[in-house]
Amino acid sequence: MRRTVRRHLGKVVAGTAVAVAGTAVMIGITLPGSAGADDSGGSGASGRTVQETGQQEQAAVQPGVVEQVPDEGDEGIGRDPLTDDETERVERIALNQQLLRSAEDVEGDRGPQRIGVDLAEPAENELDDANAPRRAEVRFYDYKDDTLVTKTVNIDTGEVERTGTQHGVQPPISGDEMTEAAQLLIADPLGSGLKADYRDATGKELTSPDQLILNSMVFRAAPGARPAALADCGTHRCVRLFPKVRNGPWIDTRDLVIDLSARRAVKLG
Repeated sequence: MRRTVRRHLGKVVAGTAVAVAGTAVMIGITLPGSAGADDSGGSGASGRTVQETGQQEQAAVQPGVVEQVPDEGDEGIGRDPLTDDETERVERIALNQQLLRSAEDVEGDRGPQRIGVDLAEPAENELDDANAPRRAEVRFYDYKDDTLVTKTVNIDTGEVERTGTQHGVQPPISGDEMTEAAQLLIADPLGSGLKADYRDATGKELTSPDQLILNSMVFRAAPGARPAALADCGTHRCVRLFPKVRNGPWIDTRDLVIDLSARRAVKLG
């Protein structure tokens, strides 16, 4: 009985060895490169198969090619985003001479402050119309009387179809407005903490918004806001800045509000 068991066990071990050897041969054949090949440079069947496989894989792999971004064209189609050409054109159309003469931008210069240009939503009766005209909404802010001016321009005809004016409506702060808010804060005595933190982080003096990466949010005063100097925020265009040192840390200025309309910084109570 013991001999029988040993013989059976021997067959199992032998069978396992054959299976392992067979698997190893299969691996040697299918691996790329020289794995499993005859190191002595022999011309056996396995060596030829590996070499041929490696050559086939090398032939199949081609070097990457950097292609030029395709030209977006002068005009989009349907609900395509506005092209650069369309954006520039509708801004020129929307900025008529009357608005240019009467309005003021964030720096107090003549002409309104550009806020943004977006593709307008189609009218309800055009939702299923594949050939509905493309329109753009052009938004300006007039700092002279704190008015948001929105003009809807038909891109196909070049006509201003609608003009809307609103008070107390505050869209997101534009990049130019963020820059001006940072400039006002740097020049204000309340900006001393910002400049001190910048000096600690870099060893240099903060003199320009270009030295910072800026994020922002519109600030609206709640009823009974303190101090009273913030009471107009919401009617005035007010902003809180979140500055970051370039290649450095964030600087906490959350307790400061810049009133762009009044051109001053205010500390939250």
